[in-house]
Amino acid sequence: MSTSTHPATNGGLVQISSLEDMIRQRVAEERTRLEKEAGIHRKELHHFHKPIERAFTADQRHKTTLLFGGLTWKHEKLVHGALEGLGYKVEVVPTPNVAAFQLGKEYGNNGQCNPTYFTVGNLVQYLQKLEESGIKREDLINNYIFLTAGACGPCRFGMYEAEYRLALRNAGYDGFRVMLFQQSGGLDQSDAEAGLEMNLDFFLNLLNSLNMGDIINEVSYQVRPFEVNAGETDAILDEAVDYMHEVLKKKSPWSIEQKLGKSASKIPMKGTVEYLGKFLNQLLSDDYMVALNHVRDRFNTVKVDHFRVKPIVKITGEFWAQTTEGDGNFNMFGFLQREGAQIIVEPIGTWIMYMIHQVVQKIRDERGLEEGAVMPPKWRIDKQAKIEWNYRNKLLKLKAAEVIFAREYHRIVDALGGTAHKLVNQYELQRLGHPYYNSRAGGGEGHLEVAKNIYYTNKEMAHMVLSLKPFGCMPSTQSDGAQSAVVAHYKDMIFLPIETSGEGEINAHSRVQMALGEAKAKAKLEFKDVMEKIGTPLEDLKAYVEQHPEMSTALYHVPKYKGVVGTAANYAIHVAEKMGVQVPYHQETH
Repeated sequence: MSTSTHPATNGGLVQISSLEDMIRQRVAEERTRLEKEAGIHRKELHHFHKPIERAFTADQRHKTTLLFGGLTWKHEKLVHGALEGLGYKVEVVPTPNVAAFQLGKEYGNNGQCNPTYFTVGNLVQYLQKLEESGIKREDLINNYIFLTAGACGPCRFGMYEAEYRLALRNAGYDGFRVMLFQQSGGLDQSDAEAGLEMNLDFFLNLLNSLNMGDIINEVSYQVRPFEVNAGETDAILDEAVDYMHEVLKKKSPWSIEQKLGKSASKIPMKGTVEYLGKFLNQLLSDDYMVALNHVRDRFNTVKVDHFRVKPIVKITGEFWAQTTEGDGNFNMFGFLQREGAQIIVEPIGTWIMYMIHQVVQKIRDERGLEEGAVMPPKWRIDKQAKIEWNYRNKLLKLKAAEVIFAREYHRIVDALGGTAHKLVNQYELQRLGHPYYNSRAGGGEGHLEVAKNIYYTNKEMAHMVLSLKPFGCMPSTQSDGAQSAVVAHYKDMIFLPIETSGEGEINAHSRVQMALGEAKAKAKLEFKDVMEKIGTPLEDLKAYVEQHPEMSTALYHVPKYKGVVGTAANYAIHVAEKMGVQVPYHQETH
């Protein structure tokens, strides 16, 4: 390579290391000259880079408090116990209120959706209250971390992390750490320096607490509308959640050292054996089941009257809006119960199964295709076999995850009396929803909003479906467009979508009252029709129940009969059947 010198624009000499460099330099100089003559001014671009978060390391764990929130108080209390059981310092951020919503609007970007304003503003509000209590701002920034779920996709959920950072910076908490656990981040993310070890213990404890929260929550909504003594269900609920919090907190993770002591170090492939041991312990242990049986027995001390005619309202919609129990959805659950409704709440378990199902669907759609690759010719049997093996292997793992998660969920359902609903089959939901809303379309609840509306109406499980979603939520708005076709095809369906915000509670409640009035009339007419067909006076049915007090317990299983929706109507048929009356109805078996 030869070297030479060349005069630069500033009058100095620049060493040219090669002919190629000389050509590149002259081309650049000519481009600059031409742009200057044309009046073009080039600007230096500064691309956005995700802020580098200060690490949360293992040596900080003893002095660092993890904050989280955004679910029902039942779920939050149980997750709190699960994380404390793993040795973390944890605090729950309270349920967001309208004041938090206003803070979110003040410190965040314009045009965000309802959950963003509420949850982001709620974190700022909580930090302000901690500061007012005497904790220095510097200590908050250094010794507290907010833990939340991360995601990507077309809805604003993928922007939450950036919104938290912006609002925290604008509120004066710049540098406060926001930690995400991504749904695609893998199972074991632990290492020697990690402050938050996302290992098998972490995910098992988290899933157990969420599943228990789902089912205890649903049981309380099943019992409350029929309780004879008002407030008794809530008292038992408080006691049950506190009890299970302590169970989760005190249950130490399974370990091979715990079982074998010092001899555990001599076991070959110790890591694999430990992993399998934890997994088998989850599947075979009855520790949680015994505790949940105690909770079941406590709920069964609540005396109920299942002859009360209540319209059943199924709640669907956007994840946060359909889950939270506060100002974020106009306190809708409490309002519906005061108005005389029985509610079927939406479990988090459905969302977990949906995420697994979507990955299964993606693997099937992309079978044989890898990054930038095309299918090999059929005569390449070796490559075809490799593709088939990879496909089957991935699919088998996900199918196993579906079966195992459903099994663990239903074990808790059975331990709590067996009255809570089983998880809805995702493949049936896909079949029902796909003709109206393409199941490959991601974002938000995808096809689930449409599918659940059809499922709960067509299966005669609800008189009315209420969909709660944030204002301006793109996926839910798309679902509402598809729902018009659904309602046109199912003439008896009562479906009401409600957009939530920080304001407009009176208007929303008014709209719900109108739809609920129709559902009440439907439930009353159904009960009247049932009573006429069984031909037994209501007084005789009640007298029989008085003679059989076990039928007045909160978790007494009321069978479902074909063509009948309401609990009171199904109960009346069941009692008449017990009395020996020939009823013109047939029990459904699930």
